[in-house]
Amino acid sequence: MTDSTHAVVAGTRRAGPRSGSDRVRLVRGDVLVGAVAAAFTLVQLLLVRPGMGLGWDESVYVSQVSGHAPAAYFSAPRARGVPLLVAPVASWSSSTVLLRVYLALLSGVALYLALRVWRHAFRPGVLALAGALFASLWVTLFYGPQAMPNYWVAIGALVCAGCCLRVRADRRDRAALWGLAGGAALMALMRPMDAVWVALPLLALVLLERHWKPLAVLLAGLVAGAAEWVIEAYVAYGGLFQRLSDGSAIQGGLGWHLAVADQLRSLGGRALCRPCTGAQPNPAVTAWWYVLPLLALLGLALAVRARRTPPTLVAVTCAATAAFPYLFMIGYAAPRFLLPAYALLAIPAADALLQLVRTPNGSWRPLALSLAALGLAGHLAVQYDVLAQTVHRTTVDHRAWSGTAAALHRLGVRPPCLLTGEAAIPIAFYTGCGSAAVSGPNANSTPGAIERAARRLPVAALTTADGTPPAYARTWPSHRFGDLRLYVAPQARTDTGP
Repeated sequence: MTDSTHAVVAGTRRAGPRSGSDRVRLVRGDVLVGAVAAAFTLVQLLLVRPGMGLGWDESVYVSQVSGHAPAAYFSAPRARGVPLLVAPVASWSSSTVLLRVYLALLSGVALYLALRVWRHAFRPGVLALAGALFASLWVTLFYGPQAMPNYWVAIGALVCAGCCLRVRADRRDRAALWGLAGGAALMALMRPMDAVWVALPLLALVLLERHWKPLAVLLAGLVAGAAEWVIEAYVAYGGLFQRLSDGSAIQGGLGWHLAVADQLRSLGGRALCRPCTGAQPNPAVTAWWYVLPLLALLGLALAVRARRTPPTLVAVTCAATAAFPYLFMIGYAAPRFLLPAYALLAIPAADALLQLVRTPNGSWRPLALSLAALGLAGHLAVQYDVLAQTVHRTTVDHRAWSGTAAALHRLGVRPPCLLTGEAAIPIAFYTGCGSAAVSGPNANSTPGAIERAARRLPVAALTTADGTPPAYARTWPSHRFGDLRLYVAPQARTDTGP
């Protein structure tokens, strides 16, 4: 984008009504970005099977609002944003397919709206390519239709940063002020600490420029989104600092941890890399992870040279602060943790990529265009391969949980019931039972309480095939199913009927 074009785009609101050509350009840009968002939704539905079943964390979030099973223990680091997000479907339907379709559609609409916020600063082609780069990552496609918070933190980060820049350009832009508050609230509602890290550069920007109104709006959004989490800390976790301390302990103790290599290992399709051991994936799988920040930094250098630094600098710095705790402060990795950073880096990376393949007068550079197209084709092939393997592996795991639930039903463990032990939380959701643990991050009961429960309702203790049952379950009838052994309290009558 030339300086003159940028000035026209950034100044349209101040200059008065847009010209006909401006409106046509904006409409075409919206259509282009909308097409990318629609393709994102469609690819999710085609490649990430709606019938895949719910994962471990998903079962915790969905159980908070679902009538299918009692609410699972809600550990200190979790926030209530995802239960609110899924409530319109999960509160009345137990269909995973319906929930996946709802989230896929919602994620596509959200991507469109979040990219549209940036159209004052970047050309439609840049935003469409940025959306395509972000949406084509296997981790984005995999988590877009899932009941998990990280994609929504990424959307909130895009909206919050983009609206902050709009307010900086025009303090009378009321829509941008609402977007600034809404984006901050969305992040804080999903993951309060992530919201703080993303917002740090924005807080610094408005403080340095003494823009008190956007500062107040940004802080109000963060407070509004985190309010429930803070109140719940005092009601159920012994106070805010205790909840933060418990959350840190559950995550292995926050401090200096070099997790860059762990994040690289997770890129091969590992949903959770804890402990994160084993060989690194094939370099072809991790190449994009190096290229994306390099392209973003090139985009920043080009923006500085063109004297349109702020939008690119804000995107890069917010991405850096969003990524920092997950690269240097946590002792394990999950690819979804860095989704906000990927979303923000995609915009300057797309800007740089388009400038590499086009001359200043707008004509294509054939060699650069061919190399970029070849690289993107290889990138898409790798992302599809990792996604397909991850979806297959995840589907197999979820079907195993569903099969265990069916086996428990045949053994008489039906709602109201209680499960404890190996993978009790997700299997309990599939079975329609409550779950209990006497140790670990999800500890919410005692052996005595579980024994008492076994006198009045069906209870089962799950172990690995060669595992040792808890003392209270050693005399319970044992049943082998797959990789698990099911110890069923004798009060649970075996159903031998059809």
